[in-house]
Amino acid sequence: MLIPNNRIAEFSETLRAAGQRVVFTNGCFDILHSGHVRYLAAARALGDVLILGLNSDASVRRLKGETRPVNTAEERAEVVGALKSVDAVVIFDEDTAEELIAKVHPAVYVKGGDYTPETLPEARIVERYGGEVAFIPLVAGKSTTNIIQRMQAV
Repeated sequence: MLIPNNRIAEFSETLRAAGQRVVFTNGCFDILHSGHVRYLAAARALGDVLILGLNSDASVRRLKGETRPVNTAEERAEVVGALKSVDAVVIFDEDTAEELIAKVHPAVYVKGGDYTPETLPEARIVERYGGEVAFIPLVAGKSTTNIIQRMQAV
């Protein structure tokens, strides 16, 4: 389910008030692959509800370059939102999820193993209110960039 950014704080508060352990992750999720699916399943296993923050098209362009995203935010939201591990999707326009994390206030913030607490600005926010930051190992060789490179080589 796609939650408007201006409603995510209220949505998250309702979940927490109901005793739900909210897990949050974020990313571009441009071309969905098995690494994404495994990562999201592992993130969901850390709590009762998984909210996924999805970078907007403008944010993806700033982070990944002018040729990205391949799929629009609405298309990406529909695809990741259809996964059984993802309970809600919210699109955000910033380059980091700091503002969104302040709204969601998750019990657990999850990122891939290519990050560390030192390279993750969002970690400071989560730790400040007593939340947990978890890192999930990446699936070797699985990335959107690799898929695009293989397609271009054909």
